Amino acid sequence: MSDYGMSGDELEQMYQEVILEASKHPHGRESFAPDAAVEQSGDAAAANTTVRATHEYCTPGESHQFNPTCGDEATVHVEVSDSEPHTIERLVWDGHGCSISQASLSVMVDLVEGKTVDEAMHLEQVFHQLMESRGAGLNDDALEDELGDAVVFQGVSKYPMRIKCALLGWEGLKDSVAKALAAKN
Repeated sequence: MSDYGMSGDELEQMYQEVILEASKHPHGRESFAPDAAVEQSGDAAAANTTVRATHEYCTPGESHQFNPTCGDEATVHVEVSDSEPHTIERLVWDGHGCSISQASLSVMVDLVEGKTVDEAMHLEQVFHQLMESRGAGLNDDALEDELGDAVVFQGVSKYPMRIKCALLGWEGLKDSVAKALAAKN
């Protein structure tokens, strides 16, 4: 990855700022999913959610992901076009968690919305490769360019316990797209 003429510490600081900014002002976030943490606590007064009459498996294009290690959770909702090639027409999410999970969801929305399903799944695979790099990056400038702002998560890949946070939304994307495509058949 290009160092933009910066030292390693300066680059790491820039990445941290990008992640914090994306988590503070997330793209694609909407309030539509019940808060599972509140539901499980039994605190009905704190539960200000709308009860949905459908089950997750009955909702094409929606996937709920939960990381029991840290409590991050996200529900990813995708709308895939009926025409070929299938395109991600709308991608929204609801959830809560650490700045890494929230920022990753936000950056993912910017990166894949409007792309074909094949392009989005390719980006999901490249992001997984980045997370498996353990901080080394991809050693392929073209792939890093494809990731756009998502390349800032390279630093996260140094910390195995944080990788699941960064991948939470991407797993939801993959699952929700699979459900949307299965509903079309």
